Amino acid sequence: MFDPSGPQSFATTHWSLVLAAGSGESADTRAQSALEELCRTYWYPLYAFARRRGLAANDAQDMTQAFFASIIESNGLSAADPARGRFRSYLLGAMKHFLANEWHRDQAKKRGGGVRIVEWDALDSESRFSSGASSDDPEMAFDREWALEIVAAAMRDLQSEMQRAGKSSQFDVLKGALVGDEGVTRTQMAEQLKTTQDAVKVAVHRLRRRYRALIRSAVAETVGSTSDLDDELRYLVDILRKS
Repeated sequence: MFDPSGPQSFATTHWSLVLAAGSGESADTRAQSALEELCRTYWYPLYAFARRRGLAANDAQDMTQAFFASIIESNGLSAADPARGRFRSYLLGAMKHFLANEWHRDQAKKRGGGVRIVEWDALDSESRFSSGASSDDPEMAFDREWALEIVAAAMRDLQSEMQRAGKSSQFDVLKGALVGDEGVTRTQMAEQLKTTQDAVKVAVHRLRRRYRALIRSAVAETVGSTSDLDDELRYLVDILRKS
């Protein structure tokens, strides 16, 4: 399980992701990349929120697609203000407002039809929703999926780093230790890697430290201050413990 202790350097580029996406510079590569990253991170938490609000699967897909399309079309992120706190809260509030405007399904299709924000077929969102933890609280469902997406993205980034370093095999053996999966003992890990238990202990420590740093960096991109970051990390851990 993620532990917020460890490296505590606060990213000076906090909210840079959001601000780039709201810059309105559609031709700017950085802004486009930021928008893509936002969609990847938040599409499923918002979909889960819409489903828990009572929308059918197709309607929730249409609404989430339309919500992101409306942000892009109207430069909706320009109103996001780092001084007002967490981007997670800002985006959920924007989604609530969007749904409260009584958009009909045909409007959602029209708004989302011109911009393919998310490839729904590839993501199989409803299967994921059906197999996930149940919660009658839409906001809790959103927060849970946000937390899970943050740690999953950090794990993917860590795996990519290990692959680039030529350590894919080491990552495959040790990754269970990062999330509290003790199905494989340190002795077995050492045998698989043909190394010592002390070397395994050091490698696991380094991977955990890097994993924590990647999670912290991801959260730091969407808060406005160090205190907000610490609060958000504590909340993330609390959500994951309840999952």
